[in-house]
Amino acid sequence: MACTHDHSCEEHDCSSEWSLYKHIDLPKVSALNEAVPGSVKSVFKAWEHRLDFSGEILRSNDGDTELLVFVPFTSDVKLKSISIVGGPERTSPARMRAFINREGMDFSDAQDMQAVQEWELVENLQGVLEFQTRYAKFQGVSSITLHFPGNLGGTTTQIHYIGFKGEATKLKRDTVGTIVYELRPNPADHKTKAETGAGLSHVG
Repeated sequence: MACTHDHSCEEHDCSSEWSLYKHIDLPKVSALNEAVPGSVKSVFKAWEHRLDFSGEILRSNDGDTELLVFVPFTSDVKLKSISIVGGPERTSPARMRAFINREGMDFSDAQDMQAVQEWELVENLQGVLEFQTRYAKFQGVSSITLHFPGNLGGTTTQIHYIGFKGEATKLKRDTVGTIVYELRPNPADHKTKAETGAGLSHVG
């Protein structure tokens, strides 16, 4: 389901609502079938820069309009909605499918697996549309994979901006891992005096 903004962003702090880009593990973001390797990282930016078309964009290879985008987060997030700003002249994606907490997917996986949610997209060159999630299904998201099967009729698919609205947990996943590790007894830290030799004397 897509909805439009019902307020003026000059009077409402949209930037803070769409701030989950700060929680994206950008070095680990990847895409399949991108024309320029690594260009997918350029589409994740602040809300106020979503209409800045001067920089690099995510573009599929000519003649192949399918894209698969993997987005890991630095902390678990709850996703309320997604915004996609595509390219002009029918190069915007026509459909989006989302998979949660699945790493290493390829196009075959995306085609064979049931998506958590699917959306029919429309051209959103002004960045005023957001596509709402089934919020109850988008809790505890450590990564999201977005599958764009095709576009609105162009020879290549273009994406300028991908934004996520929601909230992040305060505890980063690497911190959780450290806490879990420290809660597990380490035998080396709990050796007896006999095992360590501490407090023992040797008779010569």
